[in-house]
Amino acid sequence: MSHDFQNLSEIDDRIAAVQENLRQLTEQAAAYSGAADEELASERINDQQAELDRLLKLREEVDSK
Repeated sequence: MSHDFQNLSEIDDRIAAVQENLRQLTEQAAAYSGAADEELASERINDQQAELDRLLKLREEVDSK
């Protein structure tokens, strides 16, 4: 997922959104039953975690400039 951010505030807003997505996905995963549901939940959580890691790294790079 690629975004052009204009400032730290936009990055922070996106970080907050991804963190909320992770919270919701974790809650949903706890309610799922069945291997297929668990695998899908795990994939979605991993995708969101990768996006969060990317955004945090980007924020650190922008903040250090």
